[in-house]
Amino acid sequence: MIDALAARGHEHHLVPVTRMLGRIDGDVTVRSRELSLDGCDAVLVRGIPRGSLEQVIFRVDALHALEARGVPCINGPRAIERTIDKFLTSALLAEAGVPTPRTIACERVEDALEAFAELGGDVIVKPLFGSMGAGMTRVDDADVAYRVFHALALERAVYYLQETLAHDRDLRAFVVGGRVLAAIERVTDGWRGNLARGASARGAKLTAAQERLCLQAAAAVGVDYAGVDLLRAADGRDYLLELNSIPGWSGLQKATGADVAAALVAHLEAVVSEARPARATR
Repeated sequence: MIDALAARGHEHHLVPVTRMLGRIDGDVTVRSRELSLDGCDAVLVRGIPRGSLEQVIFRVDALHALEARGVPCINGPRAIERTIDKFLTSALLAEAGVPTPRTIACERVEDALEAFAELGGDVIVKPLFGSMGAGMTRVDDADVAYRVFHALALERAVYYLQETLAHDRDLRAFVVGGRVLAAIERVTDGWRGNLARGASARGAKLTAAQERLCLQAAAAVGVDYAGVDLLRAADGRDYLLELNSIPGWSGLQKATGADVAAALVAHLEAVVSEARPARATR
């Protein structure tokens, strides 16, 4: 990403989101270390680290403050809020007509056990927050479900359960600026298709219907760029599994040759160009 920005002659700063400082003194300003973020043309968000609820909320609040001052954030804070929480993401996708696996979220062990049975006794248990397959568990046995759900109760976790859809491969598409830049097919001998978890990948060509599904999902949550995961189930339908608003792309770029960083820089330039007239009037 740094090379792509430099190739276009752009000055850039690497800013740790954990070092942001907001100041309200008749005006609102946001800084990180010695850099005033208010003076930047745009902010490309490449990570919201885990932390306490207060820490995560403040980091996103700082992006809201920047956006309110006319600094484009990509992805924006509203999109990040919609995609950092799997239940909210799933709800928005369902409301937009995007097919997703049947999902139940709850807080009580008893409700989770009922949900396990309702979803066919074979579910993927996911943390409400998280990516790259971390913390995900497949549960297909009632006794195991009882033990897993009681263990999660000790962590005061929310149970997020999705039905398991049989498949041996899935698709990851990279969406940027309202188009699908590239896609890969991920093959695994298990149920997890994450490259970070050992899946292999090769370039793939999406069908027109699959491309529309990816763009429909991106529009539903308001992202500028995203990694979108699809699978084709035994019923022949395509389902959207995940939408990551802060995706990595090294595996996809290696498998397809797509210059993801260059595409992101081009989109940044377009967003900044569109925002400049409005910022000039502030």
